[in-house]
Amino acid sequence: MLVNYSDLEMAFEFVSAGDGYDSAAYLDRETGEIFYDSDSLDDEIPDDIFENEKYISIPDKREFSLGKPLALKFSELYLPNEIENVYSMFRSKGAYSSFKSLLESESQLENWYEYEQNALKEAIVQWCEDKGIELKI
Repeated sequence: MLVNYSDLEMAFEFVSAGDGYDSAAYLDRETGEIFYDSDSLDDEIPDDIFENEKYISIPDKREFSLGKPLALKFSELYLPNEIENVYSMFRSKGAYSSFKSLLESESQLENWYEYEQNALKEAIVQWCEDKGIELKI
């Protein structure tokens, strides 16, 4: 069974968009089909999705350390003079908004998006390898 990277990336983004409880996605290891589960969707999911081992839950960005840890790593590499400021931002609400404003003022926003996208791709590829899922990129 071969799973398209773009389908898996979309499922990952769906799961990561919620607060961790609002939305979930599951991959059928036998067919490669992805099922979405959310209070805001009317999609049907298989009755045995929670009992059958052929279904695997798609993780969110927290499970891949792609949130705050990635932003701090990026800042250490690309904004070393602002690292204390960035650490301070992430101790408060609205951290990502402040972080993105800083990136924009430092002309690093596009670099951040590319860095974040590459980290996501690496994490998904590694997750698939760990789970024995063949990925079509």
